[in-house]
Amino acid sequence: MTVTRISRYFKDISLSFEPHPVTKDLPILMNQNAIARSIRNLVETVKTERVFNPTLGSDIVSSLFDFVDYATANVLQDQISIVISNYEPRVEDVIVQIDPNPDQNNFDVTVTYNIIGQELPTQQFSFILEATR
Repeated sequence: MTVTRISRYFKDISLSFEPHPVTKDLPILMNQNAIARSIRNLVETVKTERVFNPTLGSDIVSSLFDFVDYATANVLQDQISIVISNYEPRVEDVIVQIDPNPDQNNFDVTVTYNIIGQELPTQQFSFILEATR
């Protein structure tokens, strides 16, 4: 018998740590925004970066110094799919699409997913991966 996790409400703090101008409280990310930020953080976290959980993260940074082509895009797509399936239990039906931009030396990443336990349409967000020096 499989157990389905039912999620109803998600709340995280913003990692900018800039206080709200009026209340002086830390900004809060709710529901879809919290999950999107969590996925982005997982993708950008380098393995061994978190001391108490050294396996958390991906090897994407090492792949960004390869060629900007479809072969590297496939490697990045696999790495992102694996890190999301391993560390983000609030989502399912994850589709990662990566388009290389050799002229700009970056990759356009689009992540599409469904949030478990919420009656929301399929969520999608995009970001750019590029090598930083």
